Amino acid sequence: MPNSHALDVEILPNSFSLQDALALKGAVHALENPTFAARAMNRVGQSINLAGRALPLPVAKAIAFATEKSIALALHTALRSLKGQPQKGQPRPGTTTNLMHKALAAGSGAVGGLFGIAALVVELPASTVLMLRSIADIARAEGEDLADPMTAMNCLEVFALGGRPSASHQRDDADGLSAQDAEESGYFAVRALMAKTVSEAARYAAAQGAINETAPVLLRFISQIAARFGIVVSQKIAAQAVPIVGALGGAGVNYAFMAHFQSIAKAHFTVRRLERRYGADLVKSEYERLAQKKN
Repeated sequence: MPNSHALDVEILPNSFSLQDALALKGAVHALENPTFAARAMNRVGQSINLAGRALPLPVAKAIAFATEKSIALALHTALRSLKGQPQKGQPRPGTTTNLMHKALAAGSGAVGGLFGIAALVVELPASTVLMLRSIADIARAEGEDLADPMTAMNCLEVFALGGRPSASHQRDDADGLSAQDAEESGYFAVRALMAKTVSEAARYAAAQGAINETAPVLLRFISQIAARFGIVVSQKIAAQAVPIVGALGGAGVNYAFMAHFQSIAKAHFTVRRLERRYGADLVKSEYERLAQKKN
């Protein structure tokens, strides 16, 4: 039987180590195949339409409000309290840390499942900050410096990256997806779209002693993140709205919510680590070749 590792590494240049070649393959899979809907359906135990397009207008408005509030709170947390966390060079987070964040998120989701949309403005910000803590742990494990405002912005960028439609979703819903949406849905396309806002927000944060989340540059950043994060939040609410879900199902959906963004964070910061090691151009070229090969 052929060695699977040998087969895997053959598709990447010799300049990549075996470990990094496999890491990039895993990152491509995670970033080009977002899995929240599948995770949520497995947790709830039945097929659910998670598109979020059929949600009543008042619910959609409540989701939009809670999403922006959550990202604003996460930004405040990232810029204020993450600087007090251990910085880069720390041991990689273990399964125990990841499971702790999932368990806390599940507890928060139980509240949402029990009280429904009324609990959204409390439950979603709490879940989002919990996810940010987990994302920061992952970033640090991949060599990022949590004292650097650019790292904080990249942690928040994960919420936008996790709100992209998967490649299969794009194929299935081609009629309902605009050409611009399709072009902007790829991982590097989203990063390119957000690059200016991310850089401006990081520069502002680095220059200011006191952070004002209402500053125009940060409001633009919050709005850009929230627009994509809201896609997954709508899916989450749709799953929790199933009549039989209740507190137990709500906990399961939030567990899936956390797992989804942990997966995206791991992949995103893996790509950034490889870019620092091999150069952004080479990593992007090989990433896009692998992504094209999967389609």
